[in-house]
Amino acid sequence: MSASAKGTIIIDGEKITISNPNKVLWPEPRITKAMYLEKLAMLAPYLLHHCSGRYMTTIRWPDGIAGESFYQKNCPEPAPSFVHTAQQGDIRYVLLDSLPTLLWLGNLACLEFHMSFDRIGEAVYPTEWIIDLDPSLEEEPRIMEAAVIVGDLLRSIGVESMLKTSGATGVQLIIPSTGDVTFDELRVMGRFIGTYLTQAHPQLFTIERMKADRGDCIYVDYLQHYPGKTIAAPYSPRARKGATLSTPLTWEEARSGARIADYNLLTIGDRLSQHGDLLMRIKPQQLQPIYHFVRNNTPQG
Repeated sequence: MSASAKGTIIIDGEKITISNPNKVLWPEPRITKAMYLEKLAMLAPYLLHHCSGRYMTTIRWPDGIAGESFYQKNCPEPAPSFVHTAQQGDIRYVLLDSLPTLLWLGNLACLEFHMSFDRIGEAVYPTEWIIDLDPSLEEEPRIMEAAVIVGDLLRSIGVESMLKTSGATGVQLIIPSTGDVTFDELRVMGRFIGTYLTQAHPQLFTIERMKADRGDCIYVDYLQHYPGKTIAAPYSPRARKGATLSTPLTWEEARSGARIADYNLLTIGDRLSQHGDLLMRIKPQQLQPIYHFVRNNTPQG
């Protein structure tokens, strides 16, 4: 079949046109569009669950990761009738709510799926607290060590977290919330944690916003908690060498020096068969007591 071939598939009763199925999207490993769509179908139950009710931003790479890319917030046109959308301001976002929609986006070479921190219709009370650890170095051998330090710190104040790779260079600690704190309160909590980490481990952590001021330290990004801000969705592929994937990890794996590159489109199937969705193991927690503790222990002025 030639690279310019085109055909249709029927998924859940919906017809989807597939173009250029043999186009290579990831040269290393060699993953074609047809292979990518097969992987998306396998990931669909997990991606759809975590992206449910979120405003979705995708990144499209029409010629694969070696080519040019662009962010897609507005729903691509023309869109099939099975694609549902949600309006926010002047942007009409795609709702990632079905396998046909996911595969339609995959055919458009949407290689990354980024979900909003806020849920549609629930802009005040987020449903998770996320601590984002962003390395200043492209290769950061200390990232798992840093994650374990933060996880242990949270556990010491009664907060259980789940670790996931970003699929790029960083990791995120995810704490599901019962919805009892606001975005503003989460940023206060995040700054408190970040400040403590920089004081306890000044050679490892920083809260400097400007990358030029971070040196080789890992940035504790607590400022993402705003409606409209996005994060790589759990199980989203990333347009990087090795076809890495944003993947939840166990703390045992982190303590053993897990490598972000080991979690990718080619390995995720066996991993899900073995572990399932690790994020489903952690329950929502009340965070208002943590906010009050932070507020009472933060110098004023």
